[in-house]
Amino acid sequence: MLDAKFVRDNLEFVEEAMKNRNASWDTAAFTRLDETRRVAIAREEALQAERNAASKNIGKLMAEGSKEEAETIKEHVREINEELDRISAEREAADEELRALLLSVPNLPHETTPVGADESQNPEVRRWGTPRDFAADGFEPLPHWDLGTNLNVIDFERGVKLAASRFYLLGGAGARLERALINFMLDQHTSRGYKEWWCPAMANSTTLTGTGQLPKFEDDLFKTREGLYLIPTAEVQLTNIHSGEVIDADKLPLKYCAFTPCFREEAGSAGRDTRGIIRVHQFSKVEMVKYAKPEEAFDDLEAMVDDAENILQKLGLPYRVISLCTGDLGFSAAKTYDVEVWLPSYDAYKEISSCSCCTDFQARRANIKYRDPDSFKGTRYAYTLNGSGLAVGRTMAAILENYQNADGSVTVPEALVPYMGGLTVIEPDQFAV
Repeated sequence: MLDAKFVRDNLEFVEEAMKNRNASWDTAAFTRLDETRRVAIAREEALQAERNAASKNIGKLMAEGSKEEAETIKEHVREINEELDRISAEREAADEELRALLLSVPNLPHETTPVGADESQNPEVRRWGTPRDFAADGFEPLPHWDLGTNLNVIDFERGVKLAASRFYLLGGAGARLERALINFMLDQHTSRGYKEWWCPAMANSTTLTGTGQLPKFEDDLFKTREGLYLIPTAEVQLTNIHSGEVIDADKLPLKYCAFTPCFREEAGSAGRDTRGIIRVHQFSKVEMVKYAKPEEAFDDLEAMVDDAENILQKLGLPYRVISLCTGDLGFSAAKTYDVEVWLPSYDAYKEISSCSCCTDFQARRANIKYRDPDSFKGTRYAYTLNGSGLAVGRTMAAILENYQNADGSVTVPEALVPYMGGLTVIEPDQFAV
């Protein structure tokens, strides 16, 4: 959430930033609500001071025996209280409207975020690896949905039977590969200083508001009858671990990671990536989250991207890194790098990790602060960062497609062989039924 005082003092800057983000912004509505609130606060304070002075005077008059004059002042105090109740109600209404307005407004782009209208204007930062030349290998590559079916490791039909469209079932080496990837990713991150957590797969509305999924993106969430939501990412839980807390500066940056199942309605995505396991309602993901000092946060972001790249390099998967432009930024992000893995079925790079610095946007919503007595008095909002490390299903798809062989089998990346119980090649499941 944006700081109301910053917005008030920088209206033109905010208006331009929202224009660059293709976000709706009503300067007049903000100014009206902010002014109403500030006038009401000033009036409240004046009435409270007047009431306090009158109350002291009543005691003095009673002590002097001037009961009639004291009663007159008592009546005036009652009138002040009535006016105070009315003004307080006005202020509370303005507070609520202003908070609702600010909760619906995205974060301000960082100065290093490139200005652009949409994803077509995201500049490429770097590439790693070279996409495989299947023509040189003498065969036409299959997409992962055909490979998975032929190997009997992904079952789309039964996934739909058990749940609905955009769900799938993994069996045999497919289930083992999912588990292997999760453990491999977590081992990599914990070896780099991340603390692993095991999180609830459900979150309440306060938690989801803290990271920015609510209220704006409720249609993208699965909701239970009890008012809880299935989490769309472990970012929600990891970022809110310290909601309402004050962290000692010498403990920053805090580096957390977690595996969770993730659930998304994918509202508005009809017709997009409908085949395979790229865009589904339930998927596994290993997430990274950091709490950082403002002056260190963007260096921490670069390090987080490196942590995501490390996974792909260890797996030998070609990828590229792009910097999202203002028109393609996520709601809470001020700066974002996407890491995109090469998928032969698309003949293109597809997002597999998104790493963002959210400045104090989420911390302000979730009330996450830090204390540094050597640098300043009191407390300040921490900066939060998050990144996929990685999306497991998309990593599996990339492995199946990039490591496939002419006979339809798939070679297991060397880094995963110990996690696959020594299995080096995935062949059709002998237990298929």
